[in-house]
Amino acid sequence: MATDETSIKVSAAARDRLAAEHGTTIRSLVEELAQSTPTQAEYAERAELARAELASALGSAPSPEAEAKARALLERLGASQHGPRAAA
Repeated sequence: MATDETSIKVSAAARDRLAAEHGTTIRSLVEELAQSTPTQAEYAERAELARAELASALGSAPSPEAEAKARALLERLGASQHGPRAAA
């Protein structure tokens, strides 16, 4: 194993299920997840760019209350897109 790699242990059942569903390896899935998931800094940068775009289009930036309402709506939409979650 190369020095810039690490191991993740999962059950054979989990590995086989993901491989069958996605037609790829766990390694590829983890690497894709790591590359496609924005960091907190990237989220903050995107939010600042969105505020600037809104300020440019509307003449003023949205209030903190408007941002909170928009965030709550997006979270609800995201939750409904993924369906109900089973209780842990």
